[in-house]
Amino acid sequence: MIRLMIADDHAVVREGLKQIFALEDDIQVTAEAANGLQTLELLKNIEFDMVLLDMSMPGINGLNLITRIRAQLPMLPILVLSMHSEPQFAKRALNAGVNGYVTKGGEMEVLLMGIRKVAAGGRFIEPGLALELFLPEDGARREQLSEREFQIMRLLIQGKGINEIADSLKISNKTVSTHKARLMQKMNFGSTTDMVRYAIEHGLVD
Repeated sequence: MIRLMIADDHAVVREGLKQIFALEDDIQVTAEAANGLQTLELLKNIEFDMVLLDMSMPGINGLNLITRIRAQLPMLPILVLSMHSEPQFAKRALNAGVNGYVTKGGEMEVLLMGIRKVAAGGRFIEPGLALELFLPEDGARREQLSEREFQIMRLLIQGKGINEIADSLKISNKTVSTHKARLMQKMNFGSTTDMVRYAIEHGLVD
């Protein structure tokens, strides 16, 4: 059982998450905090397996809060659940010591996957955000890919084939193949195997 603290200043968010987690057999919300100070106080008195943390709370928050949690409990798994989807926010949080980062606009399945992976001692970054964080400096960067190429790259990394991608995006197989060829050239991939290897090396897939 994963004993979870939810730290978020919005009561509606906390209640919604508790209702969702109540349907899961392996996740139990054992406490909740509405601000940074309350989060730190609860961590002194109650044992948790991990914290689901909103960085934008009243009082102590953001990187300061992460740093103080780490000073208090260096090994405690922390998964950030943030409204910020920009890569720089995720990078700063990860550099401060969190174990994972997901956004409030993401799919619930992604959040649940992140909770389980972080609680088990792993690291987890929302897949689309991870791609933006880990594109190679010396290759083609994220902004060099068109939106469609980026979308197709994500689907290919997830293991979807040309026909499946064409069906899901309502475009022709030839169009998918063209976009694939262009993105592989921009990203300096010699083959689909290179793409998958890159994804594994950078933690973009399980």
